[in-house]
Amino acid sequence: MVDLREVRPGAAAEALYESWRGGRRRLADSVCLELPAVPMDELVARLAAKPAQRMRAKLRRIDALRIEGRAVPEAEVPRAVAELLRLHALQWRGRGVTVEHLRPRFAEHLARAARRMVRDGDAALTEYRRDGEVVAAGLALHSAALTGGYLYGAHPALREQKVDVTAMLLRQEADQAARAGRRVVSMLRGCEPYKNHWRPEAVGNQRLLLAPAALEGALRLHTARTVWRARAADAVRARLPAAQEWRARLNDLRAGRLHRSRDPAPGGPDLPRDPV
Repeated sequence: MVDLREVRPGAAAEALYESWRGGRRRLADSVCLELPAVPMDELVARLAAKPAQRMRAKLRRIDALRIEGRAVPEAEVPRAVAELLRLHALQWRGRGVTVEHLRPRFAEHLARAARRMVRDGDAALTEYRRDGEVVAAGLALHSAALTGGYLYGAHPALREQKVDVTAMLLRQEADQAARAGRRVVSMLRGCEPYKNHWRPEAVGNQRLLLAPAALEGALRLHTARTVWRARAADAVRARLPAAQEWRARLNDLRAGRLHRSRDPAPGGPDLPRDPV
């Protein structure tokens, strides 16, 4: 049985689904928010007057702090991935980090995959430096038509200095996509409120389930279980909002155990509190 998650409309997997002769099921998966692949100035122009004014001020602050993006070459990807994950752990400490992102196996996989993808032009790893120190890093994935921000890490001091990290990353990714002639910049999964003020288009991904005819019964059982779990999760979120907070606390406890065995250095660049 084949279970293909997060299939974007127009993906090659749809052709496989349409030509499949065995059992098949199509389910809804995550919603992604997408923007046109245009330079940042044009994205800001899409906003209403006051939000656009605030965003231009945030971008000027990033420039005034002299935070500069640098594309990481293939040979430096393993080091840069380790730094990205260190910053990611710092950024999410105490806020329900995804525990898998702290595991050595994830770091090894990401370094190996990102190096090959950067070499082949399927990804770009950007480090953001101030006074020579890395204060943030972001990994964006590319296809022929789309650029999507996959994972990033940012030193907590950036938020203390009121740096809009999302805008900093989006400017880099939008400019990359526009230069390459891609059509879409995707914010990937999730409809978080901070994404919506960019006035994105919501695109629903699909989950495609395939099995040979002999396993039709198993496919029906797997599909029913998948639908039940999704409905149960929706019911918990709607009726028990505190469950998300409990889950975050549990993740923090699990992350704490990993930190004690493999603690990322808490240091990093000190950002002076100069007004800009």
